[in-house]
Amino acid sequence: MSDAQFAVLATLRAHGRATLGSLAEREHVSAPSMNRTVNCLEESGLVVRVPDEDDRRRVQIDITPEGNAVVADTISRRDTALAVALAGLDFTEDELQTLRDASALMRKVAER
Repeated sequence: MSDAQFAVLATLRAHGRATLGSLAEREHVSAPSMNRTVNCLEESGLVVRVPDEDDRRRVQIDITPEGNAVVADTISRRDTALAVALAGLDFTEDELQTLRDASALMRKVAER
């Protein structure tokens, strides 16, 4: 999975349904580029296109349960890799807590 695909999944997981245009704007890419990304995710069963409840001409992109599972698994694997990397280093407990806090902040930034 590409970073762009993961970013879309993480955004949908954190913020809920979104239009193609709003996803493109959030990720600073063109609408055609975002359409290709969403098409790949849709073909993999990780997102679905659903009619907008207020305007049937618009389509919303929504994450599927499978997409949610991919995000959760990826975050878990990243957290485990970080823990393993930190375990081999000689940090004080305060330094480790600072790194954990920084990691949580970086995750928030990545989900925006």
